[in-house]
Amino acid sequence: MSSQPLKPLHPLPPFTAETAHQKVKAAQDKWNTKTPKIISPAYTSDSIWRNRDDFFQGTEKIEEFLTKKWEKEYNYRLRKELFAFTNNKIAVEFWYEYSETQDPSSQWYRTYGLEHWVFAQDGRMKSRQMSGNTITIKDEERWFKDGEDVNAGEVPRGHISLKE
Repeated sequence: MSSQPLKPLHPLPPFTAETAHQKVKAAQDKWNTKTPKIISPAYTSDSIWRNRDDFFQGTEKIEEFLTKKWEKEYNYRLRKELFAFTNNKIAVEFWYEYSETQDPSSQWYRTYGLEHWVFAQDGRMKSRQMSGNTITIKDEERWFKDGEDVNAGEVPRGHISLKE
């Protein structure tokens, strides 16, 4: 019994400004589910990842990484914005916040970073390279409060690349 080929994951490369933006927000929405089985189908089965100083490849390793990530990052909220794109590549600026325990009154953190994505022709990501820095923040410094849309509001000047 042969496996059925996967259906393309639209939008497909080559990207336009509109389709690159759609791809970024689709990734943001999937990651905000914090569900590895929902996130992993957006990547090729042999997708290569670098996340800070972790290097791994393939669906099983992606799901394992994401599971471990959310075992220690509670109340996670992520925002991604399109930085640049060309043909089958997208660069993304991102910010996410999380607390160190399930208790939202515990210590909060914000991670800033950049991702470089390369896509296969079927629209799945075949490479994800992430660089990020994490800082401690106070509850009142949070950008992504519970119940608020992560896309609402502007990212403060100095925390995002200036638009031309």
